Amino acid sequence: MKGFYRLLIYINVTYSELVYKNSFIIIMQRQSLRFLSATISLLLLSLNPAKANEPTGNAANGENKIAMCIGCHGIVGYQSSFPEVYKVPMISGQTSKYIVNSLKAYQSGERKHPTMRSVAKGLSEQDMLDIAAYYEKHGTSTSLPEQASAAPEKVNNLLTKGACNSCHGANYSKPIDPSFPKIAGQSRDYLFVALKSYKSEGNTTWGRSNAIMGGVAKQFSNAELKELANYIGKQPGELQVVPQAKFR
Repeated sequence: MKGFYRLLIYINVTYSELVYKNSFIIIMQRQSLRFLSATISLLLLSLNPAKANEPTGNAANGENKIAMCIGCHGIVGYQSSFPEVYKVPMISGQTSKYIVNSLKAYQSGERKHPTMRSVAKGLSEQDMLDIAAYYEKHGTSTSLPEQASAAPEKVNNLLTKGACNSCHGANYSKPIDPSFPKIAGQSRDYLFVALKSYKSEGNTTWGRSNAIMGGVAKQFSNAELKELANYIGKQPGELQVVPQAKFR
């Protein structure tokens, strides 16, 4: 009997040790997973700083800061005459981050345009954020197809060469990042002028410095850029001009 009890005690102790070891392993696995998750989170935060700490725009405040905007962007069909005649871009419904980046580019001189530089230089970062938040929500929402309409073969080859949808989305209205613009339905003459501006070099009053778009635009002749602009401008989009009083 003593041998039998010793066997039971041995089995009980061995079982307890196994339970303890398995529990320890499970706990360590959970701790490892938590550590891994925390590490990944920290890595992502280091690549993309916490949005909670990023300044944000206030659309209601932005409505009181657009006096310098509505004189051009709030009038349907309004045209600029510099550096050539074209309709000013539609910005109601545009992504706020792109609007902010554009204003900063005019302010810094990365984008050259005397009028826009003058406007941007008078804005603080918070002003830009508020104005951008206002215009992003300005206008009416529109249901859009997931894909752009089929392009003629020649234009399709140009689109493929430029990889336009890789940044601006399959329907050119859902950019992969909000820092990229929606371009579907944008004024065709504006798109053409904007594309040409990325090819401009050595001009002190007009042009845009952007390595990505510069690399894309310089692949094409101006005639080809015009074909791209005409096709993209005909696509249904969310961009609008919402009529507004010139003075408030």
